[in-house]
Amino acid sequence: MSNVFILADFAGDKATKTTAELATVAARIGAVTAVVMADAGKGAALAATVNQGPITNVLVVESADFTKHGVPAIADALANLVKGKSPAALLIASHAFGKEVAARVAVLTESGIITDAVDVAADITATQLVFGGSTTVHSKVSKGTPIITVRPNSIEADLTSASPAVENASAEISDAARLSAISSSQPPVKGGRPELTEANIVVSGGRGTNGDFAAVESFADSLGAAVGASRAATDAGWYPHSHQVGQTGKTVSPQLYVACGISGAIQHRAGMQTSKTIVVVNKDPEAPLFDIADFGVIGDLFNVLPQATTGISAKKS
Repeated sequence: MSNVFILADFAGDKATKTTAELATVAARIGAVTAVVMADAGKGAALAATVNQGPITNVLVVESADFTKHGVPAIADALANLVKGKSPAALLIASHAFGKEVAARVAVLTESGIITDAVDVAADITATQLVFGGSTTVHSKVSKGTPIITVRPNSIEADLTSASPAVENASAEISDAARLSAISSSQPPVKGGRPELTEANIVVSGGRGTNGDFAAVESFADSLGAAVGASRAATDAGWYPHSHQVGQTGKTVSPQLYVACGISGAIQHRAGMQTSKTIVVVNKDPEAPLFDIADFGVIGDLFNVLPQATTGISAKKS
């Protein structure tokens, strides 16, 4: 049976649901090995959290260089592991960090790369949505080890308990990967809401909020949802750019996406249209986002959302 590598994804000191999603896809291809890249002395603790999904083995690679030299060191060690173990494929989460690692590994191993896949078949055919989501593409890597980044929340994860065998692997890092060093870093400040790309429910606000996100945030909190924003809202300074959903922001694929006061430019649609259920609240009946909505409410978000929030809160109590 083929062996497939996934790069375990972490939030702080714990594996994310995205790790289980990657494992679920990888299991279609072969036996799943999760690769844990850890700072010196922290590998065992991180590996212990890789305990969901069809994972057979965990390979732990430790090095102080990962913290000191960042992505180049991680990619170098991962590329050497791929060269030595020859997996059938390498799957990585499709976020900024994951795509940078994947690109570097592809260059170092002289392999083909496919980014932002929303599905991967047993024969390692990847499915992508391109040109702003208007076209579906099926493609395969024709050279080297297929390296594929997979959008978080695109796959329904197998979250069954796993007890994989844990093995340590050596980290071979070249001098070239040490040419730059990280002088300081600061982890992102975590709020009380879910991480945008990990959330099962996302409520986003746009130009229609006129800069007032209070109703959007209250509604999101009633649902236990993450809060997103359109580019128009972030460019206007109404909400942080880290919450932007769209082609030039973050790509999300939650179970439920609620767009409030967002017209639906193609750039925004590209970042959210793989959501399982889309609800649109907009007072403009001609808003383009209604074209892809599963449910639509034609009305002012400042009237609609407070009533929805009250209704949901009443149901909870």
